[in-house]
Amino acid sequence: MADKKGKPGEPAAEAPPPQKGEKDPEEPKKKSEQPKDEVGTRKGCRRYKWEFKDSNKEFWSVGHAEVKLISLACLIGSLVMFTGSTVHPLLTLIITMEISIFIFFFIIYTFAIQRYLPFILWPISDLLNDLFCCGFLVGAAVFALRSRQTVPTNYLAAVVFLCVAALFALVDVCLQKKHFKGKKIKRNVLVPPPPKEPEKPVAEVKPVDAEKKKEAGKPKEAKAKGAAGAKGGKK
Repeated sequence: MADKKGKPGEPAAEAPPPQKGEKDPEEPKKKSEQPKDEVGTRKGCRRYKWEFKDSNKEFWSVGHAEVKLISLACLIGSLVMFTGSTVHPLLTLIITMEISIFIFFFIIYTFAIQRYLPFILWPISDLLNDLFCCGFLVGAAVFALRSRQTVPTNYLAAVVFLCVAALFALVDVCLQKKHFKGKKIKRNVLVPPPPKEPEKPVAEVKPVDAEKKKEAGKPKEAKAKGAAGAKGGKK
């Protein structure tokens, strides 16, 4: 048998090109291009990374984060100022409650948890929280001034912090308008659609052509039988 190995001076034979339908093993896998402004078909860690960036971008660019941080700082400052004097326990309860709620919403928006809980209307819940927060803090400030005959400096500073926190909660309410712009109320949502008219039954079309062919074929068969009988009689 002849040796099929190439000579040392000859170039090596090239590999055959891949046939249609076969993938080139050396070709790297390309990631599918995803839109920057939408989730697209991202899944798993890729989706959470996009949700995390988009949620923080929206939270900080609109101004919700700054307003909530200022309100949280004012509430902590008022709580610190109240520690230097005797305070009604109701004031301490209201301040600690509002601090915990602000921290809760801050964690929710920072870690994009609201994107994975779509059954909760987060803009409306945040709006209601700001309204109740403003009302509670204003009421707490009025109660704090009426419950004391003498108002020390640190006590007055704590009341001022409460009023400032209530003011920024009201500012956050105004910032919530962005989430409701361009959204119209759908009317007649609960009205049932009009009943559909019952469809009339279609009359069955009889196969007229087939019956005609059968009738036309019968006299031919009778003639053929008559002719065969006549031949037999002649014999």
